[in-house]
Amino acid sequence: MAQSSSMKLLGARNMSCTVERMEWNNKMDLIAYGTEKGEVIIQRLNWQKIVTFPTPGEDVRVRSLSWQMDETLLAVGYSNGKVALLDAESETIISGLIYEDDIKKVYFSKAINNQETLESYSCNAKDKHKRYLPKLPPLTNIDPCLKTLDQKSFPKGSPCFLVVIMRSGKVHLLLLGALQAGSIDLSQHIMHPENFDVYDVRLNGDFNAIYALLRDGQDLRLLHFHNQVLQDSMSPMLELASHCAHILETKNYINDTQQCLIEAWETVQLEMDNKLTKYANSQAYGMISAHFIELLVFGFATLEVEEFLTLTEKGFKKIANSVDLSLNNLQGLVFKQLNGAAVNMFYFLNTIAGFGRMSHFFDDLISPDVATEAMRACGAFLLKVHELQRTIDKLVFDMKLFHSWMIFTILRLSHQDIPDDMYFTEKENIALAEFFCEMEPELPDHFDGDRDMGGDMCINLDDLSGDTSLHATLNTRSKFNLERVGQYLENNYLHQLPIVDLEQLWERMLSENECLAECTLFVPHDKKLSLIMQRDKMFNAIDAVFHKPTESISASFNLTTSVLCGELQLYDIDPDQDFINCTYYVHEAQKCDMLAVTIGWQEAMILEFSRDIDCQLRCTRVQLQAGPFTPQLHEDYYNLRFVDLQFYNESALSLLLQTANIMPGQRPRSYFVQFSLSAARNHCTQHLLQPHMKLADSTVTHSIHDLPDAASFKSLDGVCEMLAVSGSRKVATVLSDRKRKMTIFEMEIEEEEDDTEISQTSFLDISKESALATSPKAEA
Repeated sequence: MAQSSSMKLLGARNMSCTVERMEWNNKMDLIAYGTEKGEVIIQRLNWQKIVTFPTPGEDVRVRSLSWQMDETLLAVGYSNGKVALLDAESETIISGLIYEDDIKKVYFSKAINNQETLESYSCNAKDKHKRYLPKLPPLTNIDPCLKTLDQKSFPKGSPCFLVVIMRSGKVHLLLLGALQAGSIDLSQHIMHPENFDVYDVRLNGDFNAIYALLRDGQDLRLLHFHNQVLQDSMSPMLELASHCAHILETKNYINDTQQCLIEAWETVQLEMDNKLTKYANSQAYGMISAHFIELLVFGFATLEVEEFLTLTEKGFKKIANSVDLSLNNLQGLVFKQLNGAAVNMFYFLNTIAGFGRMSHFFDDLISPDVATEAMRACGAFLLKVHELQRTIDKLVFDMKLFHSWMIFTILRLSHQDIPDDMYFTEKENIALAEFFCEMEPELPDHFDGDRDMGGDMCINLDDLSGDTSLHATLNTRSKFNLERVGQYLENNYLHQLPIVDLEQLWERMLSENECLAECTLFVPHDKKLSLIMQRDKMFNAIDAVFHKPTESISASFNLTTSVLCGELQLYDIDPDQDFINCTYYVHEAQKCDMLAVTIGWQEAMILEFSRDIDCQLRCTRVQLQAGPFTPQLHEDYYNLRFVDLQFYNESALSLLLQTANIMPGQRPRSYFVQFSLSAARNHCTQHLLQPHMKLADSTVTHSIHDLPDAASFKSLDGVCEMLAVSGSRKVATVLSDRKRKMTIFEMEIEEEEDDTEISQTSFLDISKESALATSPKAEA
């Protein structure tokens, strides 16, 4: 342990607020830490701040931080149940999840090795959809700062699990941050739910089991759950998770597009000049159509219409151009963005339905009938998009014709010369007459008595549906029947159904054969639903597709081993009597999962679970107290207790210790210890995994001072309270002075370098220049 025990001070700095969590990136010189204000700050080794992510709410605390392996993606768990994925490179919030309970911990698993895990099912069609589907155009109308957590793209990178641990004992697994890959409620597997706490839950190195460290009454237990579905279906799960991520991104894109549609539609309404609105609101229901038809047919204008037509030709052209531009923007959103997203969604759902037919691989993950129903719902949404497109096209044509006729009428009534190309054909005159008739469509029978109401008593057709009361509909006036488009953007049934064109062969077949509309081979077309309602119906059908993998994986968790690690005090006796902290590491070379856990203030246990067929467990128990044959020690070494611990790499465990039972007026002293795991293995005990194990009866506790070449102590000044290390980056960070001072060390210093002995250097003597003059080994 010569290299690991040598340390060099890189710098120290007082922080502006208390630091509650910190985590090193395993690849880059980036450290993330959460503050007492709920902020997450990412900085480099040289103290340069990269980005600060604000708190998601008032009085929200950061519960956990975890970097994705070899990536710039950081998972953050908050006390209000939110889990956010933050990208340090783009300085944005990638995506987020919301749970109803407080978060205990979130973390990314190690990357899933395709060569090792994907043996039974091979997929060579990664992002195959890019060959056939054009890239969806960006939505320039949406401000990225206004987008909510769930409206961003999902992260790309090495496939891995995101594990979310709740304080209630529920554990959620997400594959690629998108697919809900099962959950388990640990409170259902204990004997004393009234005295229960979960400390940590970890996926094993083969991704087919989890280890759960928890309190069950007075027992500290480690439960091992095996999952057969995870073992047999990892490759199909990755395939399904990839498509799930694409589907969720497409869902977000559809939501964003519909938000743009609503904004564009509001712009269309605002572009209608106030004079047009004033005129519409001043007329009794039905009079607008009558006045315009009278002007079209007989050429006579009422006083109200003449006042309405006092606009100049230039002024009305300005209004017409503004409305046409807004309608064209609306057309583009429906035809390009919304239609393209619906086609993409249908492609992904069709692929999933195809997976469902390969029952040998996807039987536990996909229900073919449910996937087919989601396809039909997506097809119905696509039909509704086309229906809206036709309605908008009709409105665009009518409005252009209306604007042209208004300019023509203004010129005629003002006795100006009319160009020959402005005269209307018989077909255009008929279209104008139909448009005027449709301006104020027929109302239901219970509104007949209100047709003669004039002045300020007017009908809002946007609110007409079902049994809506009269007083709820007498609010604002419909402007030229624009609601025939606006009704599609409301969460309500359509009150103006599209006209069926019986000249179309398919429409005629449906009208003559009602059984075709009920046939499951065809996509249903519910003409009463709005676009919003059809979208929600499609989303619900899609959500049902991904219920089965969650149910199958959740039901497959099987408790195989329960290890009693130690006995604890009851909470109501002394909640501070016990100190439980743990750290986890996957040793790839030896195919074992390593777990180090403190079972008290002065005792720890290192467990190594073999993933080979021998199913062995190696256990090393160490204590900080001196043994009966321990040589004479420094007086501080007799009263040490654990503060924090973390695996440095597969060969070393970093410990942060502190003196206990100090005299009044004295400050406790802190020590950093690199504990050699290879030296400790010579004193371990080996066990075969059994359903119930009690390690206290079959293990021997060794003093950390009695293990030769196992521990290397370094004295630290100040009261240190938290530790963060990275063996790949060769750095260690210590928080001291009530978590307001951060000190960074470089580890594994070569002997010829100027090694700084910490015990001989006080942090109070560190100058500002030494704190700033760092030597970062930045990689990105």
